[in-house]
Amino acid sequence: MFGAPEFSVTVTDGILTGIDVQRGAPCGATWKAAEKLIGFKTDDAIIRMGLEPQFFCSADPAGWDPIWGKSPVHFAGKVHSAALEKAIKEADS
Repeated sequence: MFGAPEFSVTVTDGILTGIDVQRGAPCGATWKAAEKLIGFKTDDAIIRMGLEPQFFCSADPAGWDPIWGKSPVHFAGKVHSAALEKAIKEADS
């Protein structure tokens, strides 16, 4: 249930019509972000998924990681966005 985000999605005519969080962040940001994406075009949903978890993430945004050069909040956004993009590609195939 918790860990690297994983989604399954339903896409109709290029619009995200369903999203199921199969695994997400322990803080709950994944579920809260997913709720907001229904009705978005898939390209826009991927971008929004990179932003939405950052609003709900409980990680300290001031804690910059010297290896990634980003805060944990930014890293969470990238991971969520990549997971949604993967789910959309799988739904299209």
